[in-house]
Amino acid sequence: MKDRIVITGANGHIGQRLIEKMVADYNVRALVRSDRAAQTLDKSAADEVRIVDYTSESAMTRALEGCIGVVHLVGIIRENHNSTYVNAHENATRALCHAAEVTGVRKVVYLSILGASVNSTNACLSSKARAERILTESSVSSSILRVPMVLGTNDHAARALAKRASSTIAFAFRASSLEQPIDVDDVIAAVIACMESSIAGVMCLAGPASLSRRVLFECAGFRGLLISLPMWLGMTVAGLLEWASDNPPITRAMLGVLDHDDYVDTATCVQKLGISLTSLDETLKKIAPSVD
Repeated sequence: MKDRIVITGANGHIGQRLIEKMVADYNVRALVRSDRAAQTLDKSAADEVRIVDYTSESAMTRALEGCIGVVHLVGIIRENHNSTYVNAHENATRALCHAAEVTGVRKVVYLSILGASVNSTNACLSSKARAERILTESSVSSSILRVPMVLGTNDHAARALAKRASSTIAFAFRASSLEQPIDVDDVIAAVIACMESSIAGVMCLAGPASLSRRVLFECAGFRGLLISLPMWLGMTVAGLLEWASDNPPITRAMLGVLDHDDYVDTATCVQKLGISLTSLDETLKKIAPSVD
């Protein structure tokens, strides 16, 4: 009989890919927070789909009953009046840890973000780090993977990059900002390796190449004119949008996360996990087939 695992935030691109990969070896219980999110899931893939309030200890305890492990994917980079960093990261993780301890879950794998630090002045990055700390101080073994931009076929980041590549003129805030994108399949492999091992603690995982945003666009096929805008301008615009709306399309914290310079030596992490990384060229060919 297969062991059961839970995937929180299962309606996202990574969650759905995880379900596809893990159903062969596990019974998968997918957790989402709304009917709308549940409708995006392939009902034939997950063994079970539940709508849960991630911040409710009682609801999470019921959701984790009978499970040996949890892949925790809940998180946001832009908060609004309906979803705050404290709820999405800290309160959700606190409820998860309580439920995991009560139900006897053996392993939690948490997907965090590069740049997370309790000392960060960025509200998102500091909140993510506090969620990590809640996990590491729990009695349940946890593996925490900090990752950068994740690229997979037809996900939001990949579509945006492909759209940029086909443009004749484009704008970007601080085009010299360093990106180190990772293939979604490599993230999936890392999560499964963590779930199936005794590896614990915080690990930084990224793709094999760190390059400027400008060069990344060019590698994806962009041949137009790229105009680099100063970050102070973006922060000013975002601040005005925050003032004018309770659901702004961009926020200062969001821009700060996207502007983080990613430059990570992944050799130790890759060796520990026993995985290999997909080259950036191969990843770009999957998401933008026109790339030479």
